[in-house]
Amino acid sequence: MKAYASGTSAPQGGRLRFHLAAVADRCAIRDAVTGEIRAERGRTEPGWTLRIPHDWPSSLYAASFGSADPDDDVYFVVRPGGPPRDAILVSVPFLTWQAYNQAGVPGEGLYPTEGASRAGRVTFDRPGGGPAGHWEDRFYHWLSRTGLPADYCSNLDLHQDPGALLRGRRLLVIAGHDEYWTRRMRDAAEAFVAAGGNIAFFGGNTCWWQTRLEDGGRTMVCHRDALLDPMAAVDPSLVTVEWTSAPVSRPENTLTGVSFRRGAGCWEDMNAVKSEAYTVRFAGHWVFEGTGLRDGDTFGRGAIGYETDAAEYTEVDGVPLATGADGTPAEFAILATADLRHWRSLGQGGHATMGIMRRGAGTVFNAATIGWGDAIDDPVIDRVTRNVLRRLGGPTGWWEPMGGGTGALGLAACAHLLFGVLTDGDLHVRQGRTQNLPWRRIEPAPGLVALAAPREATPGSPVFLYGLDSTGRVLARDPVPEAAAWTEIYQAPPGAIGIAPVDRTMYALGPGGGLWSRPLTAAHSGPWTRLADGPRLVALAHVGGRLMGLDDHGTLYGRAPDTGAWTRSGPTPGLTTLTGTAGRLIGATPAGDLHWREPFMDIDL
Repeated sequence: MKAYASGTSAPQGGRLRFHLAAVADRCAIRDAVTGEIRAERGRTEPGWTLRIPHDWPSSLYAASFGSADPDDDVYFVVRPGGPPRDAILVSVPFLTWQAYNQAGVPGEGLYPTEGASRAGRVTFDRPGGGPAGHWEDRFYHWLSRTGLPADYCSNLDLHQDPGALLRGRRLLVIAGHDEYWTRRMRDAAEAFVAAGGNIAFFGGNTCWWQTRLEDGGRTMVCHRDALLDPMAAVDPSLVTVEWTSAPVSRPENTLTGVSFRRGAGCWEDMNAVKSEAYTVRFAGHWVFEGTGLRDGDTFGRGAIGYETDAAEYTEVDGVPLATGADGTPAEFAILATADLRHWRSLGQGGHATMGIMRRGAGTVFNAATIGWGDAIDDPVIDRVTRNVLRRLGGPTGWWEPMGGGTGALGLAACAHLLFGVLTDGDLHVRQGRTQNLPWRRIEPAPGLVALAAPREATPGSPVFLYGLDSTGRVLARDPVPEAAAWTEIYQAPPGAIGIAPVDRTMYALGPGGGLWSRPLTAAHSGPWTRLADGPRLVALAHVGGRLMGLDDHGTLYGRAPDTGAWTRSGPTPGLTTLTGTAGRLIGATPAGDLHWREPFMDIDL
């Protein structure tokens, strides 16, 4: 029996009206995620209203009205009826499902994309609009088996009332094929991340087309051509073209980290997809924890679906580094890659780049392939997915890895570079990006035990790289990586073990937590001034004009430079040295592993 529902979702305890082509002899409502039958009835009238019990779990459901054809099922979501109880919210891509409804039927479907007979407007008030390709099915089934609690919503809910759905959530999950987004959906997702929410994309070809909703959300508009869209003369930012195309010019990379523009598509031979796999590029990241993978290993054969997303990148010292030229933020760390340029003869050649980035106070992970759910039972794919859901759906304030591997005695961020005095006694440099870039040796370090650099230049104090050597001398040199001479500035207080320049003042850390200060430059002569003692710190740094320190247990502390007491900020991954740059803290463990985080992030103690 052909039928459709009056909405794509309804709350627990709410109502949903169904429109049938005729009287149905029977009706069954099943949980499409677990397969459990929730309700059965006999004769059902053409205009029938389902009263949803308050105890039905939030999930994706399917209503069947006596038809043997599963494509006749009517899909809908039961969303939470009150405040969120679970940290994870799963968004179901009804807009994409409707976009493919009646594909190829002149005037009825949005496809083919450039076909002359394609529709520019389609209605939800018609049968169909269920799962398009079933890319989400296996992921939803797997999630229900893990026991990880999650609520569900229609992606139209993110357009109509995102505040009520996202408030109090830790993690928004988007799986499969979520190709069509309205501006309100995207604005809501970006605001959610900026405020500290996290998003995990386990799909591909994500957020590719901008669409609009009209007629109370019952009409989907997507002309795919600015010349055909009347909105071009009213508000060009709402024109229904690819997000990256004029006149919208808002690359989806800024939200997702990747795009189908640099991705790949294989439509001519679907069997070719099955042989592809990801190559690990950042095995030390927590995403791969427990997998046993090393850089260069392959994994996830079968997870690379027929459409993938990617960030433009370049190889730097054997490491993929996002260029940012395509709109991908510079902090996007590439975790795995698949070179799919050979798909050019099968559709679209490109890459797949799995990665992660911090945006505002939140984090975005992207698997970057439409087929992730197809391989969800693979042990590595299973473990990676669990790692992401548990980390992003759990407590905030963790430190992110950024490579390393060689012990560091001192760190300093200066002139957009990260300098390190490593345990080999030499000065090294690397970019301060969140990617796992290797160190590059510059020169022998003159017995340095600590490094520091100012946040910015002040009158009489240019941006120098400062060092503290084992004899207590404070030294300075030009921060260019090429060889430059170190010049002695003055002597540090007796036994000093760390320095930090803030504004026009140099601070020094002594054994036992003693803190001293003096004018930064040698031209302003004067003795060191002893400030109040604090905790027994072993490292000193600054970020945003605030002094930061580490004790010998790796605990982080902070204080205003001249006044006030040290305040405990929380644990670290066992860091022993620290620096600050661009609002971030970067530290190293005794083994040399580098980690970073923003100091404003909450830490669960």
